[in-house]
Amino acid sequence: MEIKIKRVYEQREAQDGTRILVDRLWPRGLSKEKAKIDFWMENMAPSNELRKWYGHEPGKREEFKKRYFAELGVQVNAVKKLASIIEKGPVTFLYSYSKEEKLNNAHALKLYIEKG
Repeated sequence: MEIKIKRVYEQREAQDGTRILVDRLWPRGLSKEKAKIDFWMENMAPSNELRKWYGHEPGKREEFKKRYFAELGVQVNAVKKLASIIEKGPVTFLYSYSKEEKLNNAHALKLYIEKG
């Protein structure tokens, strides 16, 4: 299982594999053509309430992951669909709002999937 993380604004590269946008909101100023995503799985993103509470504050990171993992735990069908995509080859989770690679939901989602 190979999962990479990348800001959606970065250039598509061959090694990206399947590109999956995992944000609830569409990235500002980016057309669908320019984004070059294969799937937009907004239901894999944190709820609006959790996203706003977190605000990408480092001190809230662990509590964010705990709450986000609880939300993912009820998204059984979406997680299964995501797992089936990942089984087919490398994927890149795309995010847009945070500039910090380790403080965003894509990184937390990667940890959740890898723990199985």
